[in-house]
Parts: sequence; C-alpha cells; structure tokens
Amino acid sequence: MTIAAGLASIKIAHPDRLFIGGAWVAPTGSDKIDVISPMTEERVLTVAAANEADMDRAVAAARQAFDHGPWPNMQPSERAFWLRRFGEGLAARGIELGHAWTNQMGVLHRMAQGAAGRAKESFDMYANMATTFLFEDVRLPSIGGGQALVLREPVGVVAAIVPWNSPLSLGTAKLAPALLAGCTIVYKASPEAPIEAYIFAEVADAIGLPAGVFNMVTADRAASEHLIRNPGIDKVSFTGSSAAGRRIASLLGERMARFTMELGGKSAAIVLDDMDAGTVAANLTASLCTMSGQVCAALTRIIVPSHRHEEFADAFGAAVGALRAGDPYDLSSHLGPLAMKRQLERVEGYIENGKAEGAKLIAGGKRPTGLNRGYYIEPTVFAGVSNSMTIAQEEIFGPVLCLIPAASEAAAISMANDSIFGLNGAVMTRDTERALAVARQMHTGTVAQNHFRLDKTLPFGGFKQSGVGREGGVDGLLPYLETKTVFLDRAVA
Repeated sequence: MTIAAGLASIKIAHPDRLFIGGAWVAPTGSDKIDVISPMTEERVLTVAAANEADMDRAVAAARQAFDHGPWPNMQPSERAFWLRRFGEGLAARGIELGHAWTNQMGVLHRMAQGAAGRAKESFDMYANMATTFLFEDVRLPSIGGGQALVLREPVGVVAAIVPWNSPLSLGTAKLAPALLAGCTIVYKASPEAPIEAYIFAEVADAIGLPAGVFNMVTADRAASEHLIRNPGIDKVSFTGSSAAGRRIASLLGERMARFTMELGGKSAAIVLDDMDAGTVAANLTASLCTMSGQVCAALTRIIVPSHRHEEFADAFGAAVGALRAGDPYDLSSHLGPLAMKRQLERVEGYIENGKAEGAKLIAGGKRPTGLNRGYYIEPTVFAGVSNSMTIAQEEIFGPVLCLIPAASEAAAISMANDSIFGLNGAVMTRDTERALAVARQMHTGTVAQNHFRLDKTLPFGGFKQSGVGREGGVDGLLPYLETKTVFLDRAVA
C-alpha cells in the first residue's frame, strides 16, 4: 500500500460543511482548515472551519435535543440500541479510518488498521452497561421512613474536545459513555485531525441518530474557547495539554460547569535491581515507537539503579539504535513521522536543550538519513540525566527517553513523584510483591509491572496536573451522570 492509495480510499462526503441538528450545514464564515500530511508535507484535505456563531448553533441544537427531545428520557436499553448501531457503522468504515489515522498523524498503518474494530468494542462495552449499571437504586432512609431512590441522570449537553494524536479512540472514549448516559454532544474536532470526526458525523447521519444528539464542528482555539464559555454547555470532556486544561478549568469555574480532563504526562518507569537490562530496554523501546512517542501516557523517564547505569545505557543505546523511522506503510519501519512541523521543531528543541544541560546523547537525536521530506526524527535516548533537567520534567511528546540514575529504591520512588504530572508509570521487576509495594507509593493514575499497559475496560486518568476524572469502563460513565436523591413517603413499584 502506498501513501497515495491510502489517501484515495478516504471518502468524506461533506468536507465543506458542519453537522448540526441532524443536518449538514454550511458554516457561517468562509474560513477553511487544511490538513497536512506528515509524510509528504502536502495537503491531505480541506475542511470547514466553524466560527463563534457556528458554535452557538451547535450548542442550541444539542440543547434542544436534550431539553425537548426523547434522548435523555429513553431507557438505557433503548440508547444501547443506538450505541451498537454506531459501533457497527464505524466498523464498516474501518479501512478509511485506518488510512485517516496514518495520513493525518503518520501512525504505522499496521497499528492503525485495527482502530475501528477497537472502537466498535468500546461502543459495545458501554451498550452492555445498559443492563448492568445501576441507573436507579432503591434505598431505605435512615430517618423518616418511606423510600429513597438514588437516580443517575445525564449531566446535560457535553462539549467533547478531542486531540489530534488518537482522535478515533479518544473520541470513542467520550462519545460512547456520554450517549449511554443520555447526554447530547457538541463534538469539537482537532483542526489537525478532523477526518474521524467527519466519519463519526456520517455514521450518526446514516443510522438516523435523533437530530441534535450528536453535533460536529471543526475549529481553531478562539472559536473553541467560545464553545466552552457558552452557558448552554453543562460539561466539558477534554483531552489535551495541561496548559490548555488549566485554561479551560478556569473558564468553567466561573459558572461551576462540570468537566473531566485527561492531560499531559511525564511518566516514570522505575527499574529494580533484579531486572535484566536487555529485557527492560526491549520492553520500553517497543512502547517508544507507539505513535512516535506522541502519547500522553508514554514512559519517558527510565529510573535505573545508579550502579548499573552504564549497563542500562548500553542496552538502551543498542535497542533504540536498531529502530528505524520511515514510511508508515513500510512494514520495515518501526515508527513513522511526527504529526506536524511544529511538533518536529518542538522535539528538536528539547533534544538541543538536553545536550546543552549536560545529558549524554547515546542514540538518535537527528533526522534519519535520506528522509528530507516529512516530519521524521530518530528515536532518541539520553543517559546521565538529572531529574531536575528540562527534558526530565517537561512533556516532550516525541520519541525521546531519559535514563535517570537513582542511588536506591526510595530515591527512585522520590524521583518518580517529583513531577507536576502523574498519569502513568511502571515498575520493572520479576517480583510481583515488590512491584505492588512500589506501585502503591507512586503518585500516578496507572502503574503496570514490566510493560506499558492501558485497558479501555479499566479507569484511566491522572493525578496532579495530569487531569481530573477518569475515562474507561464503568468509571468512564460516571462523569456523564448527575446523582439525584428522591425521598418518597412510601415504596413505589
């Protein structure tokens, strides 16, 4: 498969329109958004750009559907029917969705091909919760007699704001639970990766989802901030940088609007002294290739016993040096390009900063030989990194690892926690009891033994500036529900 053939397989019916109130409507302005290929640096697609008036139209449509439509008043089992159809619709567009991810983000196509199937699984998982989750719980009051009902009701109109790095999976993690809960949605796509959002809208249109339940807009930051400020939005679900998350939270705090946020990370893997250096390097460099390191949960700080630092440096240098950045359609490539020019410049800047601060570059650090077009960078490892260095404290969002020596297990744990972030982590050891003991001391939302692991059926989210709330599984449904207690004088059927 070639880049051109993959791009030709993507069929978007209305790229010049927005999906609002169950219809494809022209934007009120004339601005457009160009999507640029990270492989060729050429235009992939041009789509409509929503302005502030378009945002207000989308909110009004979602508000109408929530306040006066049938959606929030349906039984969960009725909404589950629509979730299953939505998942089936995405699966039917699987080839396009795989090529969309590769052509917008440069993700290896062999990874991208299964994305639609995984999205369908998520929609089915939440559809199944319609019969297992307790939306209505009968309880006996402690005083006054009678009966109490504890109800879980939809929070209202949700603004779902999705980043560019994994728009299908992250969009699904918001849409599926919000729809099951009975919320209506204004889906704001990333301007760098809008194709999945258009396919979401085309699926909603094709299956006949009630008008206004799902609305889709593409926009830049100014229009997006207008969306967040709109008082018709009851909740924002945002995935993105911690800086943007802080700004959104400050705006929503003015009116106590609800929000969940999955933000940045600088996650640590603590290596205990019983682990083989080659095994650790193999496990952690494999995850470095995922989306070219453009993963908020990436394990980028590798904290190793100081007396074995050189041994680990040799192992990581060899493992990362053997990796090849290249065409994401080429089966011999281990990772593709970075997503965009500004991201390449960001990563290159951090690499130069690491060298300037005294870290030792042991692999990578430059553009791959022969790849003069596209946003490619070699996977990179620094050794001898102090935990106070910029490259150890700030999220680089690229394929760059830092090896940090620690004098003891206690020192390693302290270093892992010495961060404004707390999203992911790992403990590298053959001793499961030691892994659990260390994991309990790490201030982070997820910890895995010996691997980079995430699971959509389990809660995912961060401590500290890595976010608020959780996505995934039952815990991902709860933020889209409000709890109401109803006291009754007697039991009702």
